[in-house]
Amino acid sequence: MESAESPARGHFASLVARPEIPLAEAALAVAAEEYPRLDVARYVRALDALGVRVATRLPGVRSPLAILAAMKKVLFDEEGFRGNEADYYDPRNSFLNEVLDRKLGIPITLSILYIEVAARSGLALQGVGFPGHFLVKLPAGGGLPGDLFIDPFNGGDVLGADECTARFRAALHGREFDPKFLEAVAPPQILARMLHNLKKIYVEKGDDVRALWVIDRLLLLSPGNLEERRDRGLLSARLGGLKAAAQDLQAYLDGSGQAPDAGEVRSLLDDIKGRASFLN
Repeated sequence: MESAESPARGHFASLVARPEIPLAEAALAVAAEEYPRLDVARYVRALDALGVRVATRLPGVRSPLAILAAMKKVLFDEEGFRGNEADYYDPRNSFLNEVLDRKLGIPITLSILYIEVAARSGLALQGVGFPGHFLVKLPAGGGLPGDLFIDPFNGGDVLGADECTARFRAALHGREFDPKFLEAVAPPQILARMLHNLKKIYVEKGDDVRALWVIDRLLLLSPGNLEERRDRGLLSARLGGLKAAAQDLQAYLDGSGQAPDAGEVRSLLDDIKGRASFLN
């Protein structure tokens, strides 16, 4: 089971504690748990280099639309970044270093790439936690009559709000569209979405060790999330970390004792305490 003192964990914790989280570095710090020898600086330089290439293709006046056009040419036409439709749930799609190396990713990691290269090209973009398919937003202003949305998973397609709404309704028949779906999200929410993707992959694979460290990172982003405390406790119990499991499960019961699964969790906690007493 992962040590709580792993260098990758400590680095991630220090980054997400900053008032302004450096998104690319934090995403790479997540990857460093899977790749302990990861050269984070090398991948930051790779992002810098992509930003320089975009800048060289811009005219004298760097309008937002000109930057988007240059980014599409560099990232998708020349570099060949694309969505991994053939193996969407490959965990490598969620690690930014692998995305940069393999030119394959999922909406969330390709959006992180897009946001970071745009920032290096002089354009501030925002992540959008669109249901089922993360997007990037160029807010209205500077001559733009309305917000524009970019889909890095599909070659940098540029969409209007109406097109996003139509996509949502086509994919999720009958579900009410909420304008909040198009609101910007901050780096903690972007990182959490990336981690939730990884958690789902590892849980479905039955990879308890990796699922455990992913949940630990989610709790660094949101320490008060009781459901994640419960899930970490359940995984710790399966992996034999009885003390850690008891702490997390007790915290879950203390905070949500009326939850539908409280009785089941309490029974498991009693069993863990009994086993811990026996071992002592």
